[in-house]
Amino acid sequence: MNSGLKTTQFPALLLLTILSLAIALLNNSAFAQKKSIKVNRVYRLLNEQKDGYAIWIVDGATVRQSVYHEFLYGGNEQRYLFVPKGEIWIDNAISVEEYSYTLAHELNERKLMAKLGYTYTVAHDSSLQLEYKMRKMNSKLSRSHEKALAKVSPTDCDGIKELHDIADSVELKNIYLQELPLRDSIHIWVVDGSAVRKQLFPDFGFSGNDLAYKFIPNKEIWIDAQISCEETEFSIQCELEERWRLSKGQTYDDAYENALMQTVEARKAKKNEAAKKAAVNVPKVLDRENGTGNEK
Repeated sequence: MNSGLKTTQFPALLLLTILSLAIALLNNSAFAQKKSIKVNRVYRLLNEQKDGYAIWIVDGATVRQSVYHEFLYGGNEQRYLFVPKGEIWIDNAISVEEYSYTLAHELNERKLMAKLGYTYTVAHDSSLQLEYKMRKMNSKLSRSHEKALAKVSPTDCDGIKELHDIADSVELKNIYLQELPLRDSIHIWVVDGSAVRKQLFPDFGFSGNDLAYKFIPNKEIWIDAQISCEETEFSIQCELEERWRLSKGQTYDDAYENALMQTVEARKAKKNEAAKKAAVNVPKVLDRENGTGNEK
Protein backbone atom coordinates (compact mmCIF):
# COMPACT_ATOMS: atom_id res chain seq x y z
CA MET A 1 0.00 0.00 0.00
CA ASN A 2 1.26 3.46 -0.87
CA SER A 3 1.04 5.76 2.16
CA GLY A 4 1.99 8.83 0.19
CA LEU A 5 5.23 9.36 2.19
CA LYS A 6 8.66 8.31 1.12
CA THR A 7 10.79 6.39 3.60
CA THR A 8 13.42 9.11 3.49
CA GLN A 9 10.88 11.61 4.83
CA PHE A 10 10.52 9.85 8.25
CA PRO A 11 13.84 11.06 9.74
CA ALA A 12 13.01 14.65 8.78
CA LEU A 13 9.54 14.41 10.33
CA LEU A 14 10.95 12.82 13.47
CA LEU A 15 13.54 15.59 13.81
CA LEU A 16 10.85 18.23 13.31
CA THR A 17 8.70 16.63 16.02
CA ILE A 18 11.60 16.50 18.48
CA LEU A 19 12.44 20.15 17.81
CA SER A 20 8.81 21.17 18.38
CA LEU A 21 8.67 19.30 21.68
CA ALA A 22 11.95 20.83 22.79
CA ILE A 23 10.71 24.35 22.05
CA ALA A 24 7.49 23.67 23.93
CA LEU A 25 9.40 22.40 26.97
CA LEU A 26 11.66 25.46 26.94
CA ASN A 27 8.67 27.76 26.75
CA ASN A 28 6.95 25.95 29.60
CA SER A 29 10.13 26.07 31.69
CA ALA A 30 10.54 29.80 31.08
CA PHE A 31 6.90 30.35 32.00
CA ALA A 32 7.28 28.31 35.20
CA GLN A 33 10.31 30.33 36.24
CA LYS A 34 8.25 33.51 36.01
CA LYS A 35 5.63 32.08 38.32
CA SER A 36 6.01 32.12 42.11
CA ILE A 37 6.43 28.78 43.79
CA LYS A 38 3.91 28.23 46.57
CA VAL A 39 4.17 25.64 49.33
CA ASN A 40 1.18 24.48 51.37
CA ARG A 41 0.93 22.99 54.87
CA VAL A 42 3.87 24.90 56.31
CA TYR A 43 2.05 26.37 59.33
CA ARG A 44 1.32 24.16 62.35
CA LEU A 45 0.01 26.55 65.00
CA LEU A 46 0.14 30.17 66.15
CA ASN A 47 1.91 29.86 69.49
CA GLU A 48 1.90 33.44 70.78
CA GLN A 49 2.32 37.13 70.00
CA LYS A 50 5.68 38.56 71.07
CA ASP A 51 7.02 42.10 70.61
CA GLY A 52 4.48 42.71 67.87
CA TYR A 53 5.26 39.50 65.96
CA ALA A 54 3.16 36.43 65.34
CA ILE A 55 5.18 33.44 66.54
CA TRP A 56 4.29 30.51 64.31
CA ILE A 57 5.31 26.92 64.89
CA VAL A 58 6.00 25.60 61.38
CA ASP A 59 6.58 22.17 59.90
CA GLY A 60 10.36 22.16 59.75
CA ALA A 61 10.50 19.03 57.60
CA THR A 62 8.25 20.60 54.97
CA VAL A 63 10.32 23.80 54.94
CA ARG A 64 13.53 21.81 54.50
CA GLN A 65 12.03 19.64 51.79
CA SER A 66 10.23 22.25 49.71
CA VAL A 67 11.53 25.70 50.64
CA TYR A 68 15.00 25.91 52.19
CA HIS A 69 17.15 22.84 52.78
CA GLU A 70 19.17 24.39 55.62
CA PHE A 71 16.26 25.68 57.73
CA LEU A 72 16.95 24.82 61.39
CA TYR A 73 15.45 25.94 64.70
CA GLY A 74 13.80 29.15 63.46
CA GLY A 75 13.78 32.09 61.10
CA ASN A 76 12.81 35.72 60.51
CA GLU A 77 12.14 37.80 57.41
CA GLN A 78 15.40 39.76 57.61
CA ARG A 79 17.38 36.58 57.02
CA TYR A 80 14.83 34.52 55.09
CA LEU A 81 12.85 36.26 52.36
CA PHE A 82 10.22 33.51 52.34
CA VAL A 83 9.16 34.33 55.92
CA PRO A 84 6.29 36.88 55.75
CA LYS A 85 6.78 40.21 57.48
CA GLY A 86 5.45 40.32 61.02
CA GLU A 87 6.15 36.62 61.59
CA ILE A 88 8.80 34.60 63.39
CA TRP A 89 9.02 30.92 62.48
CA ILE A 90 9.96 28.23 65.00
CA ASP A 91 10.74 24.69 63.81
CA ASN A 92 8.27 22.22 65.36
CA ALA A 93 11.11 19.72 65.74
CA ILE A 94 12.77 21.62 68.60
CA SER A 95 12.03 20.93 72.25
CA VAL A 96 10.26 23.12 74.77
CA GLU A 97 13.64 23.71 76.42
CA GLU A 98 15.04 25.25 73.23
CA TYR A 99 11.97 27.31 72.35
CA SER A 100 12.62 30.39 74.49
CA TYR A 101 16.28 30.54 73.42
CA THR A 102 15.37 30.19 69.74
CA LEU A 103 12.67 32.85 69.95
CA ALA A 104 14.99 35.31 71.70
CA HIS A 105 17.65 34.55 69.08
CA GLU A 106 15.33 35.25 66.14
CA LEU A 107 13.90 38.44 67.60
CA ASN A 108 17.37 39.79 68.40
CA GLU A 109 18.83 38.77 65.05
CA ARG A 110 15.96 40.39 63.17
CA LYS A 111 16.25 43.62 65.18
CA LEU A 112 19.99 43.97 64.59
CA MET A 113 19.65 43.39 60.84
CA ALA A 114 16.58 45.60 60.39
CA LYS A 115 17.53 48.54 62.58
CA LEU A 116 21.31 48.58 62.56
CA GLY A 117 21.99 46.98 59.20
CA TYR A 118 24.12 44.20 60.70
CA THR A 119 25.12 41.34 58.46
CA TYR A 120 23.48 38.01 59.17
CA THR A 121 26.78 36.58 60.40
CA VAL A 122 27.31 39.33 62.97
CA ALA A 123 23.65 39.35 64.07
CA HIS A 124 23.64 35.55 64.34
CA ASP A 125 26.78 35.50 66.49
CA SER A 126 25.36 38.22 68.74
CA SER A 127 22.17 36.18 69.18
CA LEU A 128 24.18 33.07 70.09
CA GLN A 129 25.81 35.07 72.88
CA LEU A 130 22.36 36.14 74.07
CA GLU A 131 21.34 32.49 74.20
CA TYR A 132 24.45 31.66 76.20
CA LYS A 133 23.65 34.31 78.81
CA MET A 134 20.06 33.09 79.06
CA ARG A 135 21.17 29.49 79.52
CA LYS A 136 23.60 30.41 82.29
CA MET A 137 20.96 32.51 84.06
CA ASN A 138 18.37 29.71 83.88
CA SER A 139 20.85 27.23 85.28
CA LYS A 140 21.64 29.58 88.17
CA LEU A 141 17.97 30.22 88.95
CA SER A 142 17.15 26.51 88.78
CA ARG A 143 19.87 25.52 91.24
CA SER A 144 18.85 28.35 93.57
CA HIS A 145 15.22 27.23 93.43
CA GLU A 146 16.12 23.66 94.31
CA LYS A 147 18.19 24.73 97.32
CA ALA A 148 15.22 26.63 98.74
CA LEU A 149 12.83 23.66 98.51
CA ALA A 150 12.00 21.23 101.29
CA LYS A 151 12.28 17.48 100.75
CA VAL A 152 9.39 15.86 98.85
CA SER A 153 7.63 12.52 98.79
CA PRO A 154 8.36 10.51 95.60
CA THR A 155 4.71 9.46 95.24
CA ASP A 156 1.60 10.42 93.29
CA CYS A 157 -1.68 11.79 94.67
CA ASP A 158 -2.78 8.26 95.59
CA GLY A 159 0.36 7.69 97.65
CA ILE A 160 1.83 5.23 95.15
CA LYS A 161 5.61 4.94 95.28
CA GLU A 162 7.19 3.39 92.21
CA LEU A 163 10.86 3.41 93.28
CA HIS A 164 11.15 1.32 96.44
CA ASP A 165 14.91 1.59 96.85
CA ILE A 166 14.86 5.34 97.59
CA ALA A 167 13.89 7.18 100.76
CA ASP A 168 10.33 8.29 101.52
CA SER A 169 11.52 11.88 101.56
CA VAL A 170 14.04 13.13 98.98
CA GLU A 171 15.71 16.33 97.79
CA LEU A 172 15.08 17.65 94.31
CA LYS A 173 18.47 17.90 92.64
CA ASN A 174 19.29 18.71 89.00
CA ILE A 175 15.62 18.53 88.06
CA TYR A 176 14.77 22.10 87.10
CA LEU A 177 15.95 23.63 83.81
CA GLN A 178 14.05 26.87 83.22
CA GLU A 179 10.96 28.73 84.39
CA LEU A 180 8.26 29.76 81.93
CA PRO A 181 5.91 32.72 82.45
CA LEU A 182 3.48 32.51 85.38
CA ARG A 183 0.00 31.21 84.51
CA ASP A 184 -3.01 31.72 86.80
CA SER A 185 -0.63 32.23 89.76
CA ILE A 186 0.95 28.84 89.01
CA HIS A 187 4.69 28.52 88.35
CA ILE A 188 5.49 26.63 85.14
CA TRP A 189 8.87 24.87 85.12
CA VAL A 190 10.64 22.98 82.36
CA VAL A 191 12.26 19.98 84.02
CA ASP A 192 14.58 17.15 83.08
CA GLY A 193 11.96 14.45 82.54
CA SER A 194 14.58 11.72 82.26
CA ALA A 195 15.99 12.68 85.69
CA VAL A 196 12.47 12.71 87.17
CA ARG A 197 11.82 9.20 85.89
CA LYS A 198 15.20 7.98 87.15
CA GLN A 199 15.22 9.68 90.56
CA LEU A 200 11.56 10.07 91.54
CA PHE A 201 8.79 8.46 89.51
CA PRO A 202 9.26 6.27 86.40
CA ASP A 203 5.72 6.93 85.16
CA PHE A 204 6.16 10.70 84.86
CA GLY A 205 5.38 11.60 81.27
CA PHE A 206 5.17 14.88 79.40
CA SER A 207 3.89 16.96 82.33
CA GLY A 208 2.44 17.04 85.85
CA ASN A 209 1.12 19.30 88.60
CA ASP A 210 1.42 19.56 92.37
CA LEU A 211 -2.05 18.13 93.04
CA ALA A 212 -1.37 15.03 90.96
CA TYR A 213 2.18 14.31 92.17
CA LYS A 214 3.42 14.85 95.70
CA PHE A 215 7.00 15.34 94.55
CA ILE A 216 6.00 18.50 92.65
CA PRO A 217 6.15 21.51 95.02
CA ASN A 218 3.12 23.66 95.84
CA LYS A 219 1.61 25.67 92.96
CA GLU A 220 3.95 24.28 90.33
CA ILE A 221 3.43 22.60 86.97
CA TRP A 222 6.28 20.61 85.45
CA ILE A 223 6.79 20.28 81.69
CA ASP A 224 9.14 17.57 80.43
CA ALA A 225 12.02 19.21 78.53
CA GLN A 226 11.88 16.49 75.90
CA ILE A 227 8.45 17.36 74.52
CA SER A 228 8.27 19.46 71.36
CA CYS A 229 7.55 23.17 71.36
CA GLU A 230 4.40 22.31 69.41
CA GLU A 231 3.05 20.29 72.36
CA THR A 232 3.99 22.75 75.10
CA GLU A 233 0.90 24.94 75.18
CA PHE A 234 -1.43 21.94 75.07
CA SER A 235 0.43 20.34 77.99
CA ILE A 236 0.21 23.53 80.04
CA GLN A 237 -3.50 23.93 79.32
CA CYS A 238 -4.14 20.30 80.22
CA GLU A 239 -2.29 20.59 83.53
CA LEU A 240 -4.00 23.86 84.48
CA GLU A 241 -7.41 22.38 83.80
CA GLU A 242 -6.62 19.11 85.59
CA ARG A 243 -5.22 20.98 88.59
CA TRP A 244 -8.29 23.24 88.80
CA ARG A 245 -10.61 20.24 88.75
CA LEU A 246 -8.57 18.43 91.39
CA SER A 247 -8.77 21.52 93.59
CA LYS A 248 -12.58 21.33 93.30
CA GLY A 249 -12.62 17.78 94.62
CA GLN A 250 -12.80 15.73 91.43
CA THR A 251 -11.05 12.38 91.37
CA TYR A 252 -7.80 12.23 89.44
CA ASP A 253 -9.32 10.02 86.73
CA ASP A 254 -12.23 12.40 86.15
CA ALA A 255 -10.03 15.49 86.25
CA TYR A 256 -7.60 13.94 83.81
CA GLU A 257 -10.27 12.84 81.33
CA ASN A 258 -12.01 16.22 81.38
CA ALA A 259 -8.72 18.04 80.91
CA LEU A 260 -7.88 15.82 77.93
CA MET A 261 -11.22 16.59 76.29
CA GLN A 262 -10.59 20.32 76.64
CA THR A 263 -7.15 19.84 75.09
CA VAL A 264 -8.71 18.03 72.12
CA GLU A 265 -10.88 21.07 71.45
CA ALA A 266 -7.87 23.37 71.76
CA ARG A 267 -6.02 21.28 69.18
CA LYS A 268 -8.94 21.52 66.76
CA ALA A 269 -9.08 25.30 67.13
CA LYS A 270 -5.34 25.66 66.49
CA LYS A 271 -5.51 23.34 63.50
CA ASN A 272 -8.35 25.35 61.96
CA GLU A 273 -6.47 28.58 62.58
CA ALA A 274 -3.36 27.28 60.81
CA ALA A 275 -5.45 25.93 57.92
CA LYS A 276 -6.57 29.47 57.10
CA LYS A 277 -3.00 30.60 56.41
CA ALA A 278 -2.16 31.09 52.76
CA ALA A 279 0.47 28.99 51.05
CA VAL A 280 4.02 30.24 51.50
CA ASN A 281 5.38 32.16 48.54
CA VAL A 282 8.93 31.04 47.75
CA PRO A 283 10.97 33.76 45.98
CA LYS A 284 13.93 33.07 43.70
CA VAL A 285 16.29 34.61 46.26
CA LEU A 286 15.72 32.81 49.56
CA ASP A 287 17.98 34.62 52.01
CA ARG A 288 20.07 37.74 52.50
CA GLU A 289 23.43 38.33 54.16
CA ASN A 290 23.11 42.10 54.69
CA GLY A 291 20.39 43.50 56.91
CA THR A 292 18.20 46.24 55.48
CA GLY A 293 18.94 48.73 58.26
CA ASN A 294 15.90 50.74 57.18
CA GLU A 295 13.75 50.28 60.25
CA LYS A 296 13.52 53.02 62.87
